[in-house]
Parts: sequence; structure tokens; C-alpha cells
Amino acid sequence: MASHICIGYLLCRIADTVEDSSSIAPDEQAHLLRLYDRALDPDDDTTVDEFVSAVQPHLPPEGEQSDDWMVVANTARVFRTFEALPEDVREAVTPPVRELVSGMAMFVERYSQTGGLRIQSREELEEYCYYAAGTVGNLITNLVTRGNVDSERRSRLYDTAEEFGLLLQLVNIAKDVHDDYTAENNVYLPADWLDDAGVPQEEVVAPEHNDRAASVVKRTADHAKSFLDDAQTYLETVPLREGNTLAAWAIPFLLAVGTLRELVANPEHAVTGEGIKISRQEVFAVVSEMNGASAESLAEMREIISRQPFHRATTNAD
Repeated sequence: MASHICIGYLLCRIADTVEDSSSIAPDEQAHLLRLYDRALDPDDDTTVDEFVSAVQPHLPPEGEQSDDWMVVANTARVFRTFEALPEDVREAVTPPVRELVSGMAMFVERYSQTGGLRIQSREELEEYCYYAAGTVGNLITNLVTRGNVDSERRSRLYDTAEEFGLLLQLVNIAKDVHDDYTAENNVYLPADWLDDAGVPQEEVVAPEHNDRAASVVKRTADHAKSFLDDAQTYLETVPLREGNTLAAWAIPFLLAVGTLRELVANPEHAVTGEGIKISRQEVFAVVSEMNGASAESLAEMREIISRQPFHRATTNAD
């Protein structure tokens, strides 16, 4: 299961790196994403080599490539590995990856004149989060429900998979406001919410607006909280087989809970560049406690982490 999810993730990461690039013009980004989508389509004659050739001029020089760009540089290897997987795995992975890629292309095209994304409303924010992360929730669910899973359990998983993805994506959007704007020229905080706070979207990280922009960060974090219950239901329902473990998904869920706690306490840090982080000690405590834990402990851990750093609580992690 880890191998299958890893390759599925890498296929998504290739598209996400192209979409995040501030050095590729929007029209070219959209062209590359559409080409990549066709290469993923088993019924299309487009080959991965065509995408590799098209993206080659945009690769940073060797030795200067980030880990993400190294994945893009190795796209052909990722495809070869994926094509060697069992057919049922490929059939589970391909549709959600293609939906992610086409959604990213659509958003790039939608904001091609602004040079970066400018989310306008809560509805559009959720639409973007669906394509960026809800699709990944469906990918994972496709993989873990192969075989004999009863219809009620399968239905509950698909009913909550997208919400799990939206939770994690909204947390990232709330905590990364400064870097998203300064490094990638993207503003994911909805223009409607910023207008309500009196913040022009193009001045989202301007020092004179820090307090008002921070209120929109808090509003985004509060919206993310509305997906916590469904995400927890997903974790309590997910089948644990073929190497799938509860900890693999519960750890990012619980770290998201901790990040939301810090976001609500210090929302201004998301717009000033100070950053929103939970401590390494808390991460270690969560990982230690969650390995080998059961789904029944999730609710208690979530409640503890929502109130204080987990390593400071009286738990078995001590």
C-alpha cells in the first residue's frame, strides 16, 4: 500500500510543481498540465516523452533542483514504475490524478491574466481545495477499498474522503499566506473575506493590514475546523490491510489539529512570515503515541491537542 500511495503521490507532485512555479508563464503552465493529463490518459496517444520534452526547458539546472523539481526531472521513471503496477492499482489511481491535473489547469487558465491565483469566494476556495486535495482523498479511498469492503463502509469512506483532503489543504492555505503570495504570487484567502476585513487582495501581506488579514486567516482556520468531524470519521472507518496503517493518516490529522490551535492563537504569524509551526517535541509525541494506537483513541487525542501541545499533556507519550 505504501508503494502504491507513494507512486500516486509522485504523479500528483509532478503536476503540483508545475502549477506552483512562478517562473513558468500561466499559458505555458496550462499547456504543460493539459499535455501531462493526456499522457496519463490510457486512451490517448500522447506519450510521457512528449511531456518530458516540453517541460525540459523549465527545469532548474542540475545541482539547483529542489526535491520537487527532481521528481519532475524523473517523470519518465515515475511513469515506468506506475505502469509496472497491477492493473487494479492503476485503475484506482489514474482517474483522481487526472482530475487533480485538469482542475489545476483550469485554475491556471482562469487566472492567466493575473499571473497567479486569486481566489474570490468560499465556494471557489473549496473548489480549489477539492482539486488539490479532495481528489487525493478519493485516490487513497480507491486504493483501500479494492476488494471485499461492505457497501456501508465504502459509502462512509467516500462520503468523508474529500472532507479529509479539504481539511488538510485549508490548514496549509491558512498557515502559508505569506509564502504563497511572496514566493508563488498566489492568494488563496477569498477576496470576499478580505473585503469584509478591509484588506485589498494585492496587499494581503502589507504590514499595515496585518491585524485585519490575520482575522481572515482565523476565519479560514475556523472554516477548516468544520471538516474535522468528517475527517475523524474517515480515519475511524478506513480499512487497515495491505500494509495500510491508522497512524499513516491519523498523524497528519492530529498535526493539523495542532496547527489549527496555533493558527487561532497567532494568526498574524501566517501573514508576517514568522510562520505557524508546532514544535518538534509535539510531533515526536504524537508519532510515538499514535504508532500502535487504535481508532478509539483518536477523539481523546484530538481533544487534548486542540487545547494544548500534546507533549505537555499527561499521556503515555511522557
